[in-house]
Amino acid sequence: MASMTVLVVQLRPRARLGVRPDAAAAPGSDTDLVWGLSEDGIELTSQGRAQPALLPRADSVVAVLDPRDVSWHRLVLPKAPANKMRAALGSLLEEALLDEPDSVHLALPAQARAGQEVWVAATDRAWLQQQLTHLEGSGLAVDRVVPALWPGDATQGHFLEGRMHADSDPEPFVAVADEGGMACLPLNGSLARTLVRGLAQPPLRWTATARTAAAAESWLDGPVHTLGEAEFALQAARSLWNLRQFDLAARRMWSRAWRDAAKRWKSPAWRPVHVGLASLALVHLLGLNAWAWSQRQAITERQREQVRLLQGAHPQVKTVVDAPLQMQRETDALRSAAGQPGDVDLEALLGAAASAWPPGQPAAQGLRFEPGKLSLVVVGWSPDDVRAFSDRLRPLGYAAEATQGEIVVRSRAASRGGAR
Repeated sequence: MASMTVLVVQLRPRARLGVRPDAAAAPGSDTDLVWGLSEDGIELTSQGRAQPALLPRADSVVAVLDPRDVSWHRLVLPKAPANKMRAALGSLLEEALLDEPDSVHLALPAQARAGQEVWVAATDRAWLQQQLTHLEGSGLAVDRVVPALWPGDATQGHFLEGRMHADSDPEPFVAVADEGGMACLPLNGSLARTLVRGLAQPPLRWTATARTAAAAESWLDGPVHTLGEAEFALQAARSLWNLRQFDLAARRMWSRAWRDAAKRWKSPAWRPVHVGLASLALVHLLGLNAWAWSQRQAITERQREQVRLLQGAHPQVKTVVDAPLQMQRETDALRSAAGQPGDVDLEALLGAAASAWPPGQPAAQGLRFEPGKLSLVVVGWSPDDVRAFSDRLRPLGYAAEATQGEIVVRSRAASRGGAR
């Protein structure tokens, strides 16, 4: 089975009050993003920094939020329809949120059940929408958005860099998450030490970025495991969280699959298929034209044969317009001259009507004849009589219909070829 490549992208931290937007950017560039590519979702195969348009392509793209960009709130999940769940969460968290509920994006854990106590993730909606729009505008379809750390049974501890003020230098922070919540605090205060001492179960392994590893070991007075930013993002991507919910839900799978298929179709690897299909279409078009030409030739030859047959049987016909119709008329003329009745003559129509006449019905009250058409005035016929009369005439080559107290008998030959 082919492996599915995963691209993890660490989003730049959101600019905060008193901090310039460029101060929140990744070190080295305000446009570059930390990325990591994995063939199996477990080990990195490549990593680096790049602008969104230059990021490598993968089967799945996961965006990772900085720990400081997500706040966590615990509540009992209400019973509400899916289309009203967001409004219900906003109502329950209205007092706990620092911003207006409509300006905050909320997300629930996977497999959340009504009536259970769950953690709800909250982040700035407009900022997250802007980040996703920027990535997708660069050609990346973001499948999931995950937090770097999240509350859970296992305690997690990670040291990273950040700025408290616009003109301050980067300083180390510690982010800790356990079953009681998640917090991110600077090391130079007492709150961080109080938080760590109050942990019921310390992390199995403290991790830190390369820039904060020395400060973290000094602060902990113990070892930490250095973890690259891309490694940290890939670790977060293995969680079950996905903040693309409600109005920020990912696009429909079929549209994303269609876009990916279109990209593959345009790739150089598919060029031989393009050439083959174009050749097949050309051969098909040439074949259709050849078949149409042969059919036209066959029709023309058949028409010529009809003309030869007509002029051979009736040499007096010099101008041929409709060979079958002219042949019928000339044959009818010869038959009439010989005194033989035809299917459209009065004798034939009367004979057919007499043979199909319904039993027990009186004779017609009157009649009117036109070549190929006989109108009979009848009295007291029921719809069943008319139907039976028509059914008996049909095998003889005639049709009948009732109209305004008359039964009209028509010759089908006259209908096809016209009365002479």
